[in-house]
Amino acid sequence: MMTPSYLQKSSTIALVSLGLGTALISPFLTLRTALAQARFSDIQGHWAQSCLQSLAQSGIINGYPNGEFRPNASVTRAEYATMVVKAFPNATRSRTARAFTDVQPNFWAADAIGIASQTGFLTGYPSGEFRPFQQIPRTQVLVSLNNGLGYTPTGSVNATLGNTYADVSAIPSYARGAIASATQNRLVVNYPNVRSLNPGSRATRAEVAAFLCQALKTPQQASLISDQYIAGVPIEGLQARTDIPVFYDVAEKVIVSPQETAPLTVTVAQDIQDPQGNIVIPKGSTITGSLQPQNGGTQFVAKEVTIDGNRYPLEASSEIITRTVSARDPNLLALARNAVLGAGAAAGLSSVIGDGTITPEKVLTGAAVGTAIETNRNRPWLSVARDSALGAAAAAGVSTVIGDRTITAEKILAGAASGATIGGVIDPAMQEVVVIDPQTDLTLQLDRPFNRG
Repeated sequence: MMTPSYLQKSSTIALVSLGLGTALISPFLTLRTALAQARFSDIQGHWAQSCLQSLAQSGIINGYPNGEFRPNASVTRAEYATMVVKAFPNATRSRTARAFTDVQPNFWAADAIGIASQTGFLTGYPSGEFRPFQQIPRTQVLVSLNNGLGYTPTGSVNATLGNTYADVSAIPSYARGAIASATQNRLVVNYPNVRSLNPGSRATRAEVAAFLCQALKTPQQASLISDQYIAGVPIEGLQARTDIPVFYDVAEKVIVSPQETAPLTVTVAQDIQDPQGNIVIPKGSTITGSLQPQNGGTQFVAKEVTIDGNRYPLEASSEIITRTVSARDPNLLALARNAVLGAGAAAGLSSVIGDGTITPEKVLTGAAVGTAIETNRNRPWLSVARDSALGAAAAAGVSTVIGDRTITAEKILAGAASGATIGGVIDPAMQEVVVIDPQTDLTLQLDRPFNRG
């Protein structure tokens, strides 16, 4: 990509003012005033803070008399014309100046509007109007910068846009080529979601400043905007549908009722790398989630990954596991000896495979079932159930296993909440259970991209 001649300059960028209108600050501030405003009172911690401070220190932008920058305020087309002309003072005036019907010669931004039209950064409307007081949309700013800099897209416009923006359908047809080219040249800054272009939204003062930082940056300069907000820039992260092999070393099998939700923590089996070869999720990281009922089977749904002691949200899931075994299968006892069970499955199977087989250490007690059945350490399953307070639904399910006389009225947690929470999890007439091989069944696939940044 050839850099336009008027961008081949030192790191001191051409003076530009974020124009504030006729009655506000003049665009021609002294350097002393600009430096005095290098620290605006309202941008601390702002996503574009570094860009804004750098532009202010170089005399490129100014704020309001009270020291504010007002990063979320809108920008009019007249203000933007002043900004872009001051940003690129050496741009070639290759077009004839156009007289707009709504811009009088004595208008404060008339000269800037005329120059912007000559250099190709801005055009008017077919009606002959410029509409100087119109709040300029993000699309117009990006098309302006792209066209004024003479950029053209390479490759497929549709592929560039489709692979970059979730709201690609909202991009106007006239702007698609320019937006694709602006994306390829790293002009587009999207905060907070880099995949949301929001093409029709009004451009804020911070967004226009960020676009200018990108447009004025030479290839040798580091970006003043975080890469995570620059559209089309590969960042360290994993794309959706990335596989994450895991293992579960607590037991050889996991057995759950088809109706229950049971917590589970697994370990990442190998380093998971992004396309650039960066290790995003190291081997040995742990993933927590739960086994959840799904179409007659169960599915492991991840919620969080812990990496080097730090926890990150993770949206991933396994295939649906539909492998079931009859609750009366004589081989179930052998399976249960080397398995952990969901609380619902444990209660339903106690009378079938024997209380001694189901120890509290082998029971996955979720938040819902945990309020009904405490899996106290070093106590037989039936003893724990006899001595626990049970939700109404759980009590009905367990009664046939441990005997009605052990479930007194005082032990039943009455109320709709406990019944709704526990209901259906413990089935006294359980016919089948889902048997999971954690070494092969729990491989996860990302439902959404993951990035530690």
